[in-house]
Amino acid sequence: FGVACCPGNITRFMASVPGYVYAQQGDKLYVNLFVGSTGEIKLDNGRTVKLTQETRYPWEGAIKLTVNPDRAGSFTLNVRIPGWARNEAAPSTLYRFADTTNETATIKVNGKAAPLKLEKGYAALTRSWKKGDVVELSLPMPVRRIVANEQVGADRGRVALQRGPLVYCAEWPDNPEGRVRNLVLPDSAALAAEFNLSLLNGVTVLKSKAVGLSFDAQGKLLKQEQEFTAIPYYAWANRGRGEMLVWLPNSEANARPRPYPTIATTSTVTTSNRPRLDPRRVNDGEEPTASNDPGSYFDWWPRNGTTEWLEYAFAKTATVSEVQVYWFDDTGRGGVRVPQSWRVLYKDGNEWKPVENTEAYGVAKDQYNRVGFKPVTTSGLRLEVTMQPNVSGGVQEWKVK
Repeated sequence: FGVACCPGNITRFMASVPGYVYAQQGDKLYVNLFVGSTGEIKLDNGRTVKLTQETRYPWEGAIKLTVNPDRAGSFTLNVRIPGWARNEAAPSTLYRFADTTNETATIKVNGKAAPLKLEKGYAALTRSWKKGDVVELSLPMPVRRIVANEQVGADRGRVALQRGPLVYCAEWPDNPEGRVRNLVLPDSAALAAEFNLSLLNGVTVLKSKAVGLSFDAQGKLLKQEQEFTAIPYYAWANRGRGEMLVWLPNSEANARPRPYPTIATTSTVTTSNRPRLDPRRVNDGEEPTASNDPGSYFDWWPRNGTTEWLEYAFAKTATVSEVQVYWFDDTGRGGVRVPQSWRVLYKDGNEWKPVENTEAYGVAKDQYNRVGFKPVTTSGLRLEVTMQPNVSGGVQEWKVK
């Protein structure tokens, strides 16, 4: 992996996990995380307590704690009750659950219900403990929709999905035609959870019905009900490059309908050097709102000041005479700018030859830069892009006519 900090962070984190799961202060013992495990914790009064957790969390909300002090006596066992189990999506006004639920966490000690008295998010159980005492925590796990604060413009008209502690996403391999950015998940659509042992080493997925949007040849919006599947967010990007979405539109206004197939959208895209981003973003048919639109772009960063290329291999030979390029430029945020210059080449046999352009090659931001040229019959086109010195270059969308 190219970023050297990640392996070190992972190994350091794994060694730190026990200290995150359990904690101790004075004669108080804390269970912070729910992990099948055994831990021995020494309290300030000299007592050592062995705790054993049995659970299928995060897939199920049942947690069994067996308490084995080295000698019987009184101390406080604090069991964390997560915010999501208390109708709190986040400890702020940034996110909230779109609905409410009457399902609540319950706790038992040796089979008898115990009062759920919360102290700073923990159920405090103070009693005289002896070997073999059992605490059973049950956390409700309905599927919930989350909405963002109205001031988060990118998330307006969208919902995220959560079950238990896990946020979910829709990923391309699980949904029809390998697309998710054109989906609408209506608020009325029922969501069901089911465990799939054969998927991604075993995960609980969410199932529902969504509406797929697309345009026909005349630009009319088409709607098709289809199967919908969401996977835990942590598990995405294990099955190849493609679309993924966390914040799902719940209205048509926020979805990106699948474009009608064109020469460009049906082409195979390749690029110079090893790309950091999927080059298929340049022909996904999604219209950018501006050159700095972060929704779906391609760039050659961190390569600076070089000449690079993008190629379309057409699905079949075609006669073409125009391209339109919408440049990516993240001035003020990153190191990508419109190019210094560029040109179009067409494939003639095994050679790439420049087209005879009838218009200048434009590098304007926030618009398509159109270039007409003498018609050529070819199996593919290439954009050859020369970057400005000390910066990189990129493309939002590339159309062909």
